[in-house]
Amino acid sequence: MPETPSEETPGEPVVVGGPVPCRVVVCRDCCCGSPKVTGVDHAAQTARLRAAVPVRVSECLDVCDQANVIVVQPSAAGRAAGARPVWLGLVNDPDATEDIVAWVRAGGPGLAPPPDILDLYTFTPPRRPADS
Repeated sequence: MPETPSEETPGEPVVVGGPVPCRVVVCRDCCCGSPKVTGVDHAAQTARLRAAVPVRVSECLDVCDQANVIVVQPSAAGRAAGARPVWLGLVNDPDATEDIVAWVRAGGPGLAPPPDILDLYTFTPPRRPADS
């Protein structure tokens, strides 16, 4: 039985019982993942991400003007290094999806710098008012 590594090795699959990798949230509701965003194979994009990292499909994340939205959540080690989730919008190009996969495989937020091109996709979501 393989030994559980003490650190995640970039580009290598995570062994059961090993460190928790980055996670990706993919918005798929009213705009993201719908025919409203034309020319994108939404199922292929989700499948490609799932092949590299745990993916959660979410209902509307309330940033429809940024469709397709992908949120890269840091791993436990990334959070310990101070990383926060990174919101990426207008991810409508297979090359951008590949850039996200490469970043996540390298360790993701807090552990690896994102490819420079992802700066074009990064945005800060608006704050939601607290429920009264």
